[in-house]
Amino acid sequence: MKIAIIGTGYVGLVSGTCFAAWGNEVVCVDKDAHKIGALQGGAVPIYEPGLDELVERNSVAGRLSFTCNLAEAVKGAAVVFIAVGTPPRPGHGDADLSFVYMAARELAPLIDDNTVVVVKSTVPVGTGDIVHKIVGSTRKAGTFSVASNPEFLREGVAIEDFLQPDRVVIGVEDKVAEARLVALYGIPLEPKKTPIVVTRRRTSELIKYAANAFLATKITFINEMADLCEQVGSNVGELALGMGLDKRIGTSFLNAGPGYGGSCFPKDTMALLRTAQDYGVSVRIVEETVTANEARKRRMALKVMDALDNDVQGRTIAVLGLTFKPDTDDMRDAPSVPLIETLQRFGAHIRAYDPVGAENASRILSDVELHDDAYECARGADAVVVVTEWDSIRKLDLARLKKVMRQAVLIDLRNAFAPGVAEALGFRVSAIGRPTSRQETTGTVSRTHAGPQEAPRSQQTHENSIGG
Repeated sequence: MKIAIIGTGYVGLVSGTCFAAWGNEVVCVDKDAHKIGALQGGAVPIYEPGLDELVERNSVAGRLSFTCNLAEAVKGAAVVFIAVGTPPRPGHGDADLSFVYMAARELAPLIDDNTVVVVKSTVPVGTGDIVHKIVGSTRKAGTFSVASNPEFLREGVAIEDFLQPDRVVIGVEDKVAEARLVALYGIPLEPKKTPIVVTRRRTSELIKYAANAFLATKITFINEMADLCEQVGSNVGELALGMGLDKRIGTSFLNAGPGYGGSCFPKDTMALLRTAQDYGVSVRIVEETVTANEARKRRMALKVMDALDNDVQGRTIAVLGLTFKPDTDDMRDAPSVPLIETLQRFGAHIRAYDPVGAENASRILSDVELHDDAYECARGADAVVVVTEWDSIRKLDLARLKKVMRQAVLIDLRNAFAPGVAEALGFRVSAIGRPTSRQETTGTVSRTHAGPQEAPRSQQTHENSIGG
């Protein structure tokens, strides 16, 4: 099947490449000539493990190509996906749909009869209706279809998520679109028995927002439980395990930390709130989730200050990990940003390390000394703060780390290190949802077993975002 993908951002590029890997002929189109030129030359503009190899393999095989020519891309295409950005409108919180509508207007006179136009961008309820009207203003009724097919890609494991999804959601208003999309997904996924959920278009649009809002709420809940654990002297890892083994709850998204971020949860929860407001519906749980998450990010700075006896003026603090989660270079709504900005306002000097996110971080942060080596970042520091649990950070030699620091103070905002290991080396440790070193030393807490981490490593790394 020939497929056109409009937009070569994160969603468009991953989706197009994976469709090609399933044997389809895929043309990805974008107005950014520099980006298209780079892709034609084999350079992938985003960081996603395994994507560059998959792009190269399918390009060489002739299944994947890139162009700036929209007419060329959509000619003969059975399905055209709109996968352009829908960023939040500044000062409003709702999604900016101008790129979606522009794509619809431009493709309408170019597509063949019986083409299925699919909105893959994350959009509010009713967007597909407007896209249908836009295309219908140029084409005769019944000669095209408009469908919804939200993506559920987690940055860092997006290829796996696409090729082996939990489910595929398709929103359609006619049998032509249903049959074509079920065939597109059903044939390659049939051996895996992946559920294909077929709904009306508006329900499909709402599913993505509802799923992300629910997961954001789950993260926020465990973060608040972590605060309570610290106060009562219990362990949030053990609490999460005890909760998560209940099949009705599950272990995923019960890893306490500094708050959620990324390209999806913040944007989608705000967009869902705006949609609810437009329809006069109260979604108080989502409202409180958004408020609590934003407050938590800045409150993490107070946790760092507390570990340094509430005096960070002139202190050097090394921040390890800047991106909102591991295995991505995405800095959007990363908890590291408000943490660093707050500490800077209180007079701290910040040094930072991230395996791949430093370049993007440099565009957001100011007066931060960036390093490409974690040990050099920590040299002479009064404290080290773990913000993102990259494998390279989890595997640090703590004894070596301590030797280069001025003071052995570790604030572990991701519980990246096993309980007791750093303390045994002489670190003063402040973790999330666990008693502090000082509490244990003074006898405030009596505990003989620290318990396991919240979830297996495979569940921890990539669970802070399911969409893009």
